[in-house]
Amino acid sequence: MKILFIGDIVGNPGRKAVKEILPSLKKSRHVDFCIANCENAAGGSGITYVVAQELYKCGIDAITMGNHTWSKKEILNFIDSDPNLVRPANYPPELPGRGSAIVGGEKCKIGLVNVMGRVYMDSIDCPFKAAQKEIEYLKDFVRVIVVDMHAEATSEKSALAWYFDGKVSCVLGTHTHVQTSDERILPFGTGYITDVGMTGPYEGIIGVDRELVISKFLTHMPVKFEVAKGLVQFNAVLMEIEETSGKTLKIERISNVLNV
Repeated sequence: MKILFIGDIVGNPGRKAVKEILPSLKKSRHVDFCIANCENAAGGSGITYVVAQELYKCGIDAITMGNHTWSKKEILNFIDSDPNLVRPANYPPELPGRGSAIVGGEKCKIGLVNVMGRVYMDSIDCPFKAAQKEIEYLKDFVRVIVVDMHAEATSEKSALAWYFDGKVSCVLGTHTHVQTSDERILPFGTGYITDVGMTGPYEGIIGVDRELVISKFLTHMPVKFEVAKGLVQFNAVLMEIEETSGKTLKIERISNVLNV
């Protein structure tokens, strides 16, 4: 089984990159499932129903979120009815949405879990315990389980991967928007990368207009961030996973820069 995971899609530039690259990439690399982190897909922060449907039509099978889950209030209208959209499982349990999902049909399906880190981020429930609960549920239905660990600290992402080595197929870091070159397979078969990267503006600062970010650092005055323009990058990882054992056999970084 081949699973493609696309790094944080940022705004319209990121969506354009997905439209340009994904259909041919899925065909040429024989991708069975495509997952994307989309917490910044609508205007650089949050997601809307229209944007979610646009991305599904491009070939994305499931969507993960993160700390910008609630940035677009419209999500409250559809998060419960979209079975392929997951938000961090360690948010308070009374909030709408779900922290895991089973994606696919009877012949071929995978489990998907989304958790968020706590180091330098919001003070929410423990990602380790929340992920454990979701994994315990999913393992009765699927062998292949993908975990999106949306976190700031490398140590927290790495710790989660080691904690679940052999219990999930892969732990993929998101949030920092910078693709790391540490992709590996842990001793008991769990694929790992600290951060998948970003699909969005290449000439900004982690997707944001660079002049605005520089001004913020120089003046410490409030600045309304805007999605950058110019060249666009596409970051993802492609994993080959053994279906019966759920172990990752290969993990490969993908990084392209294009003008769309």
